[in-house]
Amino acid sequence: MKLLSMFLILILFVQAFVVLEVSSASDAANSVSQEDAGGDYGGMLKKHYTRTINCKYSCARRCSKSSRKNLCHRACKSCCSKCHCVPPGTYGNKNLCPCYAKLKTHGNRPKCP
Repeated sequence: MKLLSMFLILILFVQAFVVLEVSSASDAANSVSQEDAGGDYGGMLKKHYTRTINCKYSCARRCSKSSRKNLCHRACKSCCSKCHCVPPGTYGNKNLCPCYAKLKTHGNRPKCP
């Protein structure tokens, strides 16, 4: 009987240690960037959130040198709402936002400015 009670106490201590370790790891995962979260847990603690981006501001910056601003803004906002990213600068840099670069029109031309 004494051996059984010691075994149960040992199990409770191990369980408390594991819960403490996981909770401290989840706090650390929340404070670290999304790419670095998870550590030794194989990505189980990663939380996947859609990135929030101010499409109006990003598209205004992207289309600032466009000759057809209204057309550029309309296309950019459509792409931004689907991809949740806008490449930096006024032209090019589409490799930094692959989804933005892959969107095509019905005529198989690039949709996003």
